[in-house]
Amino acid sequence: MHSAGLVLHPRRDSAAAVEAVLGWASNRNIEILGIADEIVRLNCAAIGVTPEELGRRSDLVVSLGGDGTMLRAMRLADGQRAPVLGVNLGKLGFLAEVDVPDLPGALSAIDGHQFTVEPRLAVDAVLQGRKITAFNDIAVVRVPGDGSAVVAVRVGGQPFVSYSADAVVVATPTGSTAYSFSAGGPITSPAVEALLVTPAAPHSAYSRGVVLSVHDEVTLELLPTSGRLAVEVDGQVEGYVSPGERLDLRGRPSAARVVRLGMTTFYQRARRKLRLTDSAEIPQDGDH
Repeated sequence: MHSAGLVLHPRRDSAAAVEAVLGWASNRNIEILGIADEIVRLNCAAIGVTPEELGRRSDLVVSLGGDGTMLRAMRLADGQRAPVLGVNLGKLGFLAEVDVPDLPGALSAIDGHQFTVEPRLAVDAVLQGRKITAFNDIAVVRVPGDGSAVVAVRVGGQPFVSYSADAVVVATPTGSTAYSFSAGGPITSPAVEALLVTPAAPHSAYSRGVVLSVHDEVTLELLPTSGRLAVEVDGQVEGYVSPGERLDLRGRPSAARVVRLGMTTFYQRARRKLRLTDSAEIPQDGDH
């Protein structure tokens, strides 16, 4: 390994994690890159580069923050060779692989090639002439005062289902534990290559979500009775669409890769982070 890139949370204290990475790198002659605007506030010894250079030049990208930082790191690594190691500085950190105290051990495991990489699906769309990419979800969302999201879902050019809702979310399996989950969508293993379409707060006769093949082209068409909708990409508003407009979405397998050290499975993380519980009717161990 010749170089590693750091992606920092804009506010959380990442000094201890940065120090661990720099110490590891200095003993191994590894060049550490950081986005110039981010590392300046830490007086960090990393080499300042642009976001595009960081993704292109890194052999490993280390995300220090929460899920939002991890998603940003995955976008920087999109289509590049570097896998992303997520280090959790927050509370939930569903996408991260390790907490800060475990970081030195994780870096040693990477040295020893004792890790696997897990490919992650992205979903792409074109919004007003520019490409947008999400690793969690793209959603069309009601703007307060502008009416509901009245959206027809077309699959492969054919009409499939229409929703009237507060939002319609098109999520990857990575995003199945985010907005889609809060809207009632299924938890989906990241090993599954599929797109999840989930209405949020639906008030139409058909209110179920659907799971589509990653090879299907999905179109969200705003019907005449819809309000103007915000287009959210991984939770950030990227633009607006109006009745009569449409959004064509496609899944893209293996757009980025994340480091897995085998400490926990996806299902263990989901159960712990989402605080999943069993039905009260099911006896626990020791109950009679």
